[in-house]
Amino acid sequence: MTQERPAVVCVFCGSTGGNNPAHLEAARTLAREFHKNNVKLVYGGGTMGLMGEIAKTLVSLSGPQAVHGIIPRALVKVSTKNGNGNGNGNSEQSGGGKAAERIVSPDDEYGIPESEYGITTIVPDMHTRKRLMATKVMQGGRGSGFVSLAGGFGTIEEVMEMTTWNQLGIHRVAVVLVNINGYWDGLLAWVRKAVKEGFINGENGSILAEARDATEVWPKLLEYQCSCDRMQLNWGEE
Repeated sequence: MTQERPAVVCVFCGSTGGNNPAHLEAARTLAREFHKNNVKLVYGGGTMGLMGEIAKTLVSLSGPQAVHGIIPRALVKVSTKNGNGNGNGNSEQSGGGKAAERIVSPDDEYGIPESEYGITTIVPDMHTRKRLMATKVMQGGRGSGFVSLAGGFGTIEEVMEMTTWNQLGIHRVAVVLVNINGYWDGLLAWVRKAVKEGFINGENGSILAEARDATEVWPKLLEYQCSCDRMQLNWGEE
């Protein structure tokens, strides 16, 4: 009897922990739920914030092969002997600018070894990162999908792109927001407004699912049903 493929879930989330510890706890809870259900995690490859928390928690429970981080080279900072960046534009900017999501030693610049954050692939750009993440999910078994914890601009952009891909018929899996303490209420309100104003079809308004707690995510992924009004487009092999 052929063994069923494990689910692969891509989690979008912040590379910082935010100000509310409830978000870090949600990351840890989600990792524990993935461990219980033999779910493989794909994520952005960072070691800090919510990214690092969910990755290292799942690795501690399921081992490094359960976690695959995918990170663009521009977000990897190479340290020197004195601990500073190498001057390639990857160091943290002053004034709260975007920081690197991963700091590696010079020996690991072109390949990050298996670690407490799982296995890691360095890619050339953001587009390659997102496409590879999506490919991993679409190759997974029942329950595969996309999940978002709290995050900033990059997180919401990734969530909405995967929601759009669902509407366009590129994939058929769930996109779930983990709405801790109402973090995503504004986005969900906008979806309802767009449906009311006629910019999103009523059925497609349910493409983006909500979980009020991290323990609700796995059931949401399993029970997900595609909208009957998704676009029936032929994307071929592109």
